[in-house]
Amino acid sequence: MDNNGASVGSYSNFRILYLITQMVGVTIVVLVSSWIGVHLGGLGWTKPSIQFNWHPLLMSLGMIFLYGNSILVYRGFRYARKKPLKITHATIHGLAFLFTVVALIAVFDSHNLAKPPIPNMYSLHSWVGMAAVVLFSLQYVFGFVSYLFPGVREPLRATYMPVHVFFGLLGFVLAIAASLLGLSEKAFFSIPNLSNLPAPAVLVNMIGMLLLVYGGLVVFLVTEVGYKRKPLPEDVMLLTHSASSQ
Repeated sequence: MDNNGASVGSYSNFRILYLITQMVGVTIVVLVSSWIGVHLGGLGWTKPSIQFNWHPLLMSLGMIFLYGNSILVYRGFRYARKKPLKITHATIHGLAFLFTVVALIAVFDSHNLAKPPIPNMYSLHSWVGMAAVVLFSLQYVFGFVSYLFPGVREPLRATYMPVHVFFGLLGFVLAIAASLLGLSEKAFFSIPNLSNLPAPAVLVNMIGMLLLVYGGLVVFLVTEVGYKRKPLPEDVMLLTHSASSQ
């Protein structure tokens, strides 16, 4: 009874923190959209300076909000069967990857088409961001092959799981770091009298602090042992059947 009570209480705490995490994530996307719409000239694909604005918006959606939700999907929907969760996890990752590709096209185009052209990949933001994207992409490919591709033996999947979890979380942390560096870089170049904290600077700083909160909440929810998803009877039966068929 005590263990059951602790489990119920732990899940109640998880639901509260999970809801807060979602609210923070949505707020980040809304504030980034407001920053772009009010202070950076909006969105478009015909002028390099405006085309760039797709980059922070789609990166916030893809590499931050969707990436974080993809990581949390197993714990947020703990009573769903594992196979649909795998498909959902892969689908969210795929959508995040699509947003990321368009975001990268936008930033490279905005640099290359500017007059004079702006150099690419010269800043710490770009290096950390590209590391996050490469790691995210590799995780997606190896995860898809390991857990959705038929014929992979269960012991191999189990062996790879800690690696998949670690590098998936590392990629997310790198994405948060890259976003913070990108915010600082953009603020430095686009906000006059930055040290006086005009409205755009306050907004950028708020987005940065919320990124830290969102990242911290996602990492905590994923690493807290008490919030780990317990295997369902269907999962155990599936594993047993898979092992016996091999």
